[in-house]
Amino acid sequence: MAKNLVIVESPAKAKTIEGYLGKDFTVKSSYGHVRDLVKSGMGILVEKNLEPVYEVSQDKEDVIRELKKHASKAETVWLATDEDREGEAISWHLFETLNLKKDNTKRIVFHEITKKAISEAVKNPRSIDKNLVDAQQARRILDRLVGFELSPVLWKKVKPSLSAGRVQSVAVRLIVEREREIDNHKVSSSYKIVAFFEVDGKTFKAELPKKFANIEDADAFLKSCLGANFSVENLEVKPGKRTPSAPFTTSTLQQEASRKLGYSVAQTMVLAQRLYESGKITYMRTDSVNLSQDAIDMAKTAILDMYGKDYLETRQYKNKIASAQEAHEAIRPTEFARNVVEGELKEQKLYDLIWKRAIASQMSDAKLEKTVVTITSDKSGEKLIASGEVIKFDGFLKVYMEGTDDEEQEEQSGLLPPMKAGDNLKLIEASATERFTYPPARYTEASLVKKLEELGIGRPSTYAPTISTIQKRGYVLKEERQGKERAYQVITLKEGKIARETRTEITGAEKNKMFPTDIGMLVTDFLVANFKDILDYNFTAYVEKEFDDIANGELKWQNMIKEFYGPFHDTVESTEKEAERVTGERILGKDPASGLTLLVRVGRFGPMAQIGSQDETDKPRYSKLRADQRLDTITFEEALDLFKLPRKLGMFEDKEINVSIGRFGPYIRLDDFFVSLKKEDDPYTINYDRAVELIHERRKVLAERIIKTFDEDETVQILNGRWGPYISFGDRNIRIPKDIDPKSLSLEQIRELAEKTPVTVKTRGGFRRKATAPAEKKVTKAAKKKAAPAKKAPAKKAPAKKTVTKKAAPAKKAASRKTVVKKVSSKKTGSSKKSK
Repeated sequence: MAKNLVIVESPAKAKTIEGYLGKDFTVKSSYGHVRDLVKSGMGILVEKNLEPVYEVSQDKEDVIRELKKHASKAETVWLATDEDREGEAISWHLFETLNLKKDNTKRIVFHEITKKAISEAVKNPRSIDKNLVDAQQARRILDRLVGFELSPVLWKKVKPSLSAGRVQSVAVRLIVEREREIDNHKVSSSYKIVAFFEVDGKTFKAELPKKFANIEDADAFLKSCLGANFSVENLEVKPGKRTPSAPFTTSTLQQEASRKLGYSVAQTMVLAQRLYESGKITYMRTDSVNLSQDAIDMAKTAILDMYGKDYLETRQYKNKIASAQEAHEAIRPTEFARNVVEGELKEQKLYDLIWKRAIASQMSDAKLEKTVVTITSDKSGEKLIASGEVIKFDGFLKVYMEGTDDEEQEEQSGLLPPMKAGDNLKLIEASATERFTYPPARYTEASLVKKLEELGIGRPSTYAPTISTIQKRGYVLKEERQGKERAYQVITLKEGKIARETRTEITGAEKNKMFPTDIGMLVTDFLVANFKDILDYNFTAYVEKEFDDIANGELKWQNMIKEFYGPFHDTVESTEKEAERVTGERILGKDPASGLTLLVRVGRFGPMAQIGSQDETDKPRYSKLRADQRLDTITFEEALDLFKLPRKLGMFEDKEINVSIGRFGPYIRLDDFFVSLKKEDDPYTINYDRAVELIHERRKVLAERIIKTFDEDETVQILNGRWGPYISFGDRNIRIPKDIDPKSLSLEQIRELAEKTPVTVKTRGGFRRKATAPAEKKVTKAAKKKAAPAKKAPAKKAPAKKTVTKKAAPAKKAASRKTVVKKVSSKKTGSSKKSK
């Protein structure tokens, strides 16, 4: 046993560090947090000075047992978890849970996993920083208090199974308020003038700075251009420059990876974690833009080697965020000389982005030349402007150009032809195009992170979990939505003639944008009305500042929590007693067919339309709202259309084709055969021919999926799955070893494989393995009947066992029909549940 035990959070990190330390060191992983507040009850003893009650996570009991064994034999235990508050808390929980002693336990931190950094950390150990631990503990306790007390209020007043959180509820409010800004936006149009001129045989574009409010004024301007003489009134040339952006913080990395690579916030953090743990980049949770002097020196050497001295301009950036935590560096490569890395393609792309941003930060400004030309005519007082920009020296742009979230940003203008004041210009063409105002843009994951950071809400470690949580809870959807066609007017002056035409464009199309759900809007409205502080942006930012004060040793965490909890708890109690239940109900009118009330509201399973109120009928009719419909905007006609389903399309193979919408979306049903509609198919408009086409497509997929079946036992099939061939064995899926030809397997060989394969059972915490399944559970019905008497059970319970046995057999047959082409009976997609 090694003299030294080093404990880190992840196996990948352990493997990298172990390579840098000698044989006297053993490196083990805690696999993240090992202890948390107890799941049963609040987990906080409010009356005992807010004392938290912790328990070792069930899936970490074996980990703790193993770590205790190693710690008991080590002379020194080194706690090497991450350097932020979360990492400090993990070290503290390990110290407490493993019953470590202060005299032989050392805390080490590093912001990059390199041999030099690890060696320096070991030379300079410290003790656990209890202030950082308290800051993390305060966040955890406050969030538990809010969730534990607020969620039951939502169950009673809005809908069962809802939950609320301190930071995520504020994030949802941002998205809800943006959606309402979009709803309230009044579209107006104006006319933009663009003209093309020629000088010395070269053409360039100019624009009128002002826009005309109506088509008549735009038309009048173009008429004034007929027969007019145009000339250059003024030409101004001035130098300009562009300065590189600072190296990445967590927030800016998430934003840029979204813009340039299309990565989600969570995906970016997973990939960055891997790069960090493999020693390729520095720590990825940081709000600092600083680079160490060693890093600047490494960047300097790399720039001189790759680009030359003209491209070098070292600089240190200042943090714009006052609350920037701890003494972290910005995210950067651990070795600037390494501009490419091995590994998964997505990791390579993210590393490339980090490398380029970091090295560009130490490169020269780009030098530009900007030209602005003012054009006048002898028939109008209006002046057009042409502008051009030329890069004289590319500087950092040789490596990197920052992306933007501005969807309306124009492309940069290029080089203008040579001209001087007084030159005459020939008008080639001029046009007035109707342009419309746009509402504020919906948030992407990245722009939401940017907004949270601007408001001081959350910290680098909380952005990704917050955005994941609000989507998992069904308060927000990230999705694409198709735009709508819109007509606009264009007036063109060309070759002495003016013509008008109507053109069309697609507007409002969205990709990977954040949309609030009806539940998200309803919950937000309820919380804003009853818990103003919790949903207040300034209050949430103030709480974050208090966490910072705790981390700096300037505030006791119990005092901070008590100041919050007293008024909050009182509000919870009064809201439970006094607040009205909310359903978002809107009465839209009367159903023409029945005369009953048509309304929309939130029901037990979400937003729905309803024909017939409880006062009017004992059997109201219900229909689920479509994904792109909302309670507060759906019209009477749209709600009525929801009751057109299921639709009958006609007979096919002597069976009725029906179209409907189920729990998992729209589908076609042919007797007991189900087919999901494709994204482009609308259940309200799909016709008979298209439905038949989809049925044939699905049958073809299922036919190709089946490799082999067995007449002796319908519950067994060999299928093609997502990850290759596998055996569907009743309600189990069994992998086929790579050295076995799936077509050659006999039923007996399959049963032998099944007997050797552990049963995987779905549990609340994920999947766990049961003991190897006994052979009796996999034999035919005849064998089952013989095997039944072998089980000795009390006589009184025997009838119950028979009942279970009788019910079990058909269930397995039903499972088998999911993958048989002619007998498919699963919901909508036939075999999707069985796919691997």
